[in-house]
This record gives sequence, structure tokens and C-alpha cells, in this order.
Amino acid sequence: MVSIMVAGAKIYTPNGIIDKGVLATQGARIAAIVLKKTRVNSVNYFEFPANYHVIPGFIDLHVHGSHGSDVMDATPAALIKISHALAAMGTTGFLATTMTASASEINAALHNVAACMQQSNLPGAQCLGVHLEGPFISANKAGAQAAAHIQAPNIDVFKQWQQASGHAVRLVTLAPEIPDATALIAYLVSENIIASMGHTDATFAQAEAAIHAGCHYMTHLFNACRAMHHREPGVVTAALLADQVVAELIVDGVHLHPAIIKLALRLKKPEKLVLVSDAMRATCLGDGQFDLGGQAVSVEKGVARLADGALAGSTLTMPQAVRNMLNYTDCTLQQIIQFACTNPANVLGLPQKGKLAVGMDADFVVLDDKFDVVMTVRGGEVVYAA
Repeated sequence: MVSIMVAGAKIYTPNGIIDKGVLATQGARIAAIVLKKTRVNSVNYFEFPANYHVIPGFIDLHVHGSHGSDVMDATPAALIKISHALAAMGTTGFLATTMTASASEINAALHNVAACMQQSNLPGAQCLGVHLEGPFISANKAGAQAAAHIQAPNIDVFKQWQQASGHAVRLVTLAPEIPDATALIAYLVSENIIASMGHTDATFAQAEAAIHAGCHYMTHLFNACRAMHHREPGVVTAALLADQVVAELIVDGVHLHPAIIKLALRLKKPEKLVLVSDAMRATCLGDGQFDLGGQAVSVEKGVARLADGALAGSTLTMPQAVRNMLNYTDCTLQQIIQFACTNPANVLGLPQKGKLAVGMDADFVVLDDKFDVVMTVRGGEVVYAA
């Protein structure tokens, strides 16, 4: 018995686009993707216009919060609200991203994520683990991270946090040039945890050494890091040139100029770029006063900044990132799906996610002709309907 059937729209598969196709699920998996023939009478049958798009659910590897809640709130209610909000934006999986804060605050946030994941009580997007952003970062490139709580990399401290998270930490952003970072990188690699260069003042040589040691990911490429220079190429150049490094892009029209996005597309292989939101609690709430990691944030015209002018995360949604990519570049929606869905799944080692094919997880989103979310399905269940 088919659980859900969607029909009529364009279905984006790894082998191409099926016009006016039918996608059917059985339980939590995709059971069939075929050309539309006849209408099926079913309570779980959804018909969409031919100019709508059925794509894999977005997987956001870097998101702090939305709709007034933040991962660092460390409450079940906050994660539930974030999960529901992300589903309304087409995201079916995410890494709950922490901030540089006191050890006790980080510990509380990780315990909360562990409890929510173990209880499987999130109603929308699935929490796929934790992105630990800081506190092992450079004070020179703190950005919107709380500099007072930056600390030196410490394997024992990380082990305590990993235990608190229920071993859910999947990605760690750190500055590879600071003392003891090399040892932590080696430990993370040995534990199959993604070591990421970010909030870093690393030179080109230091970044190359980190990449050689196993740092194969770059948090928000170009942002909160040493800039490129023709005599000291810095960490950005190292990340762009290293084929093994996957790099995040925040395509909100503020963090990166469109020309920089085109440069990254020119230099990185398609499978080595991921779109992230870096969204904070102000997302979808309009302008006003908020906080991020205990620091006051002002949002004006959708741009979040600290009092000193530093960017403080974003208010970007993944559908807007898609629209921006279509406007800023020559990328097709099929190509953008790789950056926003397939590549993030591959980074996390989740081959059953990020693509629409028979046997894959039934995580998908229906977008209208303006790329707004109409419906989100996660694990074969409708978790959002406009």
C-alpha cells in the first residue's frame, strides 16, 4: 500500500527531470518514480501543477535557529520550534549548530540535542547531529562568536561534550593554527568526525598542513577568516585549491558578492560545495533586536549585525538561497540540488538521503513556480503543507 503519492510536477532525479511525474512512497522510503499516467484515488494523493518542482529535502549543515529560537536556548521547546520552522522552509535534515559560549552553556545545549534525538520528538526537520562551531577558534576572527569564551583546543573537553551530546557531534569548526589544534584534528579524524577550518587566521602553509592532517571542510568560505592576498594566499586559497575540501557558501547576497560565488563555482568541483543558511533566531521574524550566543544583534533589512557592525549569522532560508543561486549564477535547479541536498548528505555519510530515487529515504519538498515551499515530506510523512 502506497503511503504518499505526489503527481503532476517536475521530479528531479539523479538521472534527469521527469515532467508530470509520479513519486510514490512506501513507509519511510521512495517506492516508485514514474511518468504520470492516470489519477489515483487515494487519501494520500497530491496533485500539483506541471510547473511545480519536486526535489530532495534540503540538508542544512550550519543552522543556529529560527522563529525566535536558538540551539543554545538548550530547551526541548526551542529545538521543536526550530525543527518545525525548518520543515516549513523545505529542510528535512539539519545539524544543530552551537556557538562559542561558556562550557556549561555548551554542555546544556548538547544534552538537550541528545535528549531530543533519543526521544525522536522533533515534528519537522530531522536533527542529524551537532555542528560544534567554536569555541576552539581564533580571537582574531571571532566574528559574532563570543571572544570571552574562546578556548584552546582540548581533546578531553571535547570528549566530555561528545558524551553529553550522545555522540551526536558530527562536525567541529576550529582554527587549525592555534596551539593544540593539530592534536584535536587528528583525534576528530580518528573518530570519523568532520574537522572544519573556520573562524581562522591561518596562513596558506598552516591551512595546507591542516588539510594534510585531515581538515577537509571549510566553514562559511570567505567569511570570518584570513582574506586572500597575492603574497599570503591564506586559508581561503588553500581551501579553494584542495580538491578534498568541501566548502560552505552562505548565498544571502550579503555574506558573499555574486562574483565570489561564481569564483568558487569555477574553482571547486561541483561535489565540493554546500549551501548553508547559518540562520539565527531572527529568521522569518523581520527586523528588530535579537541575540546570538548571548550577544545583542540588530536586524535591519534582513541583515543581522552586532553593534560593531560584524555580521551575526543570517536570516537566510534555503528556498531563498536557491533563488539567489539562480539569479547570481548560471546554475540550474538540478545543479543547485547537488549543493543543497546531495552534497550535504554525502558529507555526513548518509547515502540514503539527498537524492530522489527508488529505495532512498522519502525526504522531499514540493516547490511552486516561484520556488516557495508548498509541501515538505520527511520519512514518508507530511511535516509541512502550505
